[in-house]
Amino acid sequence: MPHELAPLPYPKEALEPAIDATTMEIHHGRHHKAYVDNLNKAIAGHEALERMSLDHLIADVLALPEAVRGPVRNNGGGHWNHTFFWRLMGPNAGGAPSGNLGDEIKATFGSFDDFKAKFEAAGLGRFGSGWVWLLRNPAGKLEIASTANQDNPLMGKGVSGTEGKPILGCDVWEHAYYLKYQNKRADYLKAWWSVVNWAEVAKNA
Repeated sequence: MPHELAPLPYPKEALEPAIDATTMEIHHGRHHKAYVDNLNKAIAGHEALERMSLDHLIADVLALPEAVRGPVRNNGGGHWNHTFFWRLMGPNAGGAPSGNLGDEIKATFGSFDDFKAKFEAAGLGRFGSGWVWLLRNPAGKLEIASTANQDNPLMGKGVSGTEGKPILGCDVWEHAYYLKYQNKRADYLKAWWSVVNWAEVAKNA
């Protein structure tokens, strides 16, 4: 089955004022859709790849035939990252994580505010386009990392420069924020915390 663009889990205006409806419409309906369409084009006719799950394609990107490796890395990564991103946000969200994840974040980073500051710094430090992640590294510890373009930690260090299981991810491509925030990525990152759905994030921990 070809990969498909799932609908947003909430109305496009649900994340206002942090993320405006027009940005959501363009980001999901055009940018994400393009990743899905281009991924399907890249693997068309490669029966083994067409049968693979998205997770499998992403994790084994270095083992893919050279002709499709780049398109799958970029477009498969874009599809995976955005699907993940939409799920971690929602209306009436924000606040601080509770339970085991909240405790672990405090133990690892000093406090929730310290965690946010380090996460934002990683997002601001990503030159050009990319993502910032909270992940669980192979040693089982929480870690903050950023990746370029549409890379993610599931691709492994040889591809993305980091590795582990993504728990939280934030898109810092300009298309994620430019209509509302122009070049003020810092303002976008600070506003973004108000739409993070920590109940969903905790499911990844």
